[in-house]
Amino acid sequence: MPLRPLYDPEHCGSPMKVAIFLSGSGTNAERIIERERELKEEQKGSPFEVLFIFSDSQGKDCRGQKIARRFGIPYFSYDIARFYKSRGRKKSIKTEEDLRLRKEFDSIPKTLIRAFNVDIVALCGYMSYTTIKGCINVHPADLSILDDKGKRRYVGDHAVRDAILAGEKELRSSTILIDEGVDTGPLLMVSAPLTVELPTDLKSLRSDPKKLEEVVKDHQERLKRIGDWKILPRTIELISLGRFQMDEDKRIYLDGRPVPLGYRE
Repeated sequence: MPLRPLYDPEHCGSPMKVAIFLSGSGTNAERIIERERELKEEQKGSPFEVLFIFSDSQGKDCRGQKIARRFGIPYFSYDIARFYKSRGRKKSIKTEEDLRLRKEFDSIPKTLIRAFNVDIVALCGYMSYTTIKGCINVHPADLSILDDKGKRRYVGDHAVRDAILAGEKELRSSTILIDEGVDTGPLLMVSAPLTVELPTDLKSLRSDPKKLEEVVKDHQERLKRIGDWKILPRTIELISLGRFQMDEDKRIYLDGRPVPLGYRE
């Protein structure tokens, strides 16, 4: 079965063009840009280049503009909350009308993508469902773990909490090429493990929502450091080098070898 690289540097003849989408702190974005700068110094050139940052939030917690100024990168913002408010709707993707509106919203960043001739979009804490294709996302769970129905077990916004309450001894982050579902796209990389450390037994934790929330937040922050911050820049780098491929059934390969459980370094 023929393999198609997610990006072909030999055919394109230039560094892979990356756009970063974010909604909040943007720490993953910083790691990607820092990796680009490191590669430029180490190898006299990076195989990828971040061209702009786009945010769907103009709230005080969004650091997109600050990050863009720090690195001298163009910044664009289109507030999704205001978009929906102006149309008298709540932010949702439950109905056909919701999806139509989301596509309308996405037409703005799509225009930017075309204008900058972007190859890959890196979602760095982008909290909105997107209809844009060619996006890479990082998720705070090992997406190779399946349930008894063969579905990915830890998906959605509460993946860390769900994994802890299920008794998992380790947590990992994963990168995926997104599709129409929620955390269902082809699996690219899986991070090194973070050992779960609980202050009490699971039964006590389940009966104390406040303590549970503290434990989940602590693990999510630590997982971000050893997981997200490592594998998202690395995934972008490997794609830009032409090392990730996909077959007609959307199975992922690295250097021609299948990696059904995600590539792990």
